[in-house]
Amino acid sequence: MTTRAKPGQSRSRINMMELGRMFPNEDAATKWFESILWPDVRACGKCGSINTKETPNGKPMPYWCRDCRGYFSVRTGTALRRSHVPLDKWAVAIYIYVTRIKSISSAELAQHIDVTGKTAWFMLHRLREGWDHTGVGKFLGPVEVDETYVGGLRKNMSNAKRWELRNTGRGSVGKTAVVGMKDRNTKQVRAKVVENVDYETLDAFISEFTDADVTVYSDGARVYGKLPHKQKSVNHSVGEYVRGKIHTNGIESFWSTLKRAHKGTFHVLSKKHLHRYVKEFEGRHNARGLDALTMMQNLVTGLIGKHLMYQDLTETVVVKTGLRFVQPKRRVRPATLKW
Repeated sequence: MTTRAKPGQSRSRINMMELGRMFPNEDAATKWFESILWPDVRACGKCGSINTKETPNGKPMPYWCRDCRGYFSVRTGTALRRSHVPLDKWAVAIYIYVTRIKSISSAELAQHIDVTGKTAWFMLHRLREGWDHTGVGKFLGPVEVDETYVGGLRKNMSNAKRWELRNTGRGSVGKTAVVGMKDRNTKQVRAKVVENVDYETLDAFISEFTDADVTVYSDGARVYGKLPHKQKSVNHSVGEYVRGKIHTNGIESFWSTLKRAHKGTFHVLSKKHLHRYVKEFEGRHNARGLDALTMMQNLVTGLIGKHLMYQDLTETVVVKTGLRFVQPKRRVRPATLKW
């Protein structure tokens, strides 16, 4: 492995030749996944029992649980369950995914591992579930708090959308709000998609990740002055961005990374899935500095207990007269999609 870090890369990165030697076939990839998910002893992904045995010829699944009397594999109990994509392709996809600073699009991943675009899109959303475990405990502060808005430019919208937003103002109108916080001591970040940026929302967000006596640095928005925390701010409206230790440069740097990925990698981030991308870049930021292999192992560990179906990603929710109707975008399973 290389030991010299390059700008924007993790400290120790596996090159493609080493990756090919690590995962020459599916059997090698399966053993790698098993070594991470079962470091000490093999356990059933359904009930957690270690009273298991191998099945003859590995069919219908390689292992049998004597307690719950069911078959299982290393995929069982993780976000990879019911996936027929070979594990060597999953391993390569995980490597590419964690080593790309601004992530990777489904179209590019599909070319790298020879799957369809729909399959790559579904795989990436499953992998985003693995970042959910990053970050434990509350921040001790001081913290920087700021909000940003994600959405397209008015000039790029369709005529119908622009007509809908007429007379509604500019700036953040028609965009989705994301609130974020960065701890100056640990350099860790928390971010969350919110419906609006008001007192109740900000107070709940800050209280969730910090204690009441933590100092909060923010910009000059009036809503921050109402918070029951020790609050210090800079006034961006008059060109003040730094006053001694008072600034929000840390969290704004995180917004910069998110928006560069938006414009340069994905181009479009829908409101429906925005929380998944925000969680991904929160996890990426918190894991930076780790070597590539550790990041891969942490992501695989984070997939335990996660379950994401294709219909969950494509369903359309329509609200009528107070009732909630779910209309699947596609009622028939696509023939080209590998589950």
